[in-house]
Amino acid sequence: MKVIAETHSHTVACSHAYSTITENARAAAQKGLHFLCVTEHGPAMKDGPHEWFFKNLPQAVPDELEGISILRGAEANILDYQGTLDIPDTDLNRLDWVIASYHTVCCEPGSKQEHTNGWLSVASNPLVDVIGHCGDARFDFDFDTVIAAFAQYGKIVEINAHSFDCRPGSKKRCREVALLCKKYQVPVVCSSDAHFYTQIGKVQPALDMLREIEFPEEMILNIDVERFQKIAQEKSPKKQ
Repeated sequence: MKVIAETHSHTVACSHAYSTITENARAAAQKGLHFLCVTEHGPAMKDGPHEWFFKNLPQAVPDELEGISILRGAEANILDYQGTLDIPDTDLNRLDWVIASYHTVCCEPGSKQEHTNGWLSVASNPLVDVIGHCGDARFDFDFDTVIAAFAQYGKIVEINAHSFDCRPGSKKRCREVALLCKKYQVPVVCSSDAHFYTQIGKVQPALDMLREIEFPEEMILNIDVERFQKIAQEKSPKKQ
């Protein structure tokens, strides 16, 4: 089992990442991937790109680079516990792949109930495609209630391999999230959250965890070309 799409990647548009879109696409091609999602941080991140980055992205970046299909997207920052995002709806509406994530530099962690309310608001936002690295223990929430809502609203949950090493409690909590995704039939993607081209497609810890819990392969969207192509087509036209 291996991924055919990198669903979460960053570029030099923010100063804590170190590769260009082209370098990331070239790395994806060299590793036999078929798709690359360009998901730069939203502008509320301290070094995130200006909002014009997202306005121009659909026009400036082609559908294909280095033989790789490009999904032009974003990792929008969730700013509060009402689900407010830092990229305007008009721009999100034109992107192919929108991840929404909590980061401590953009939203101070609150109570478990506040985090639960925030994720429920994000779940109901039709412009959000993917739930970003929700295993972070700093943003604890009612897993059962929220993941049932992800199922209700057709969200995809990201299993972020990078989180296993850098976000508190994520290795154990991502397993709990995945088990509930299995229970509620919520599809997942495994991502590297790459900040340098050598990290593109490095998701083995996430895949290993899913294999350990016997997560249904048909619910892992980015291990099959036709399956991912279908979801990519569904996500993009709905925003036209």
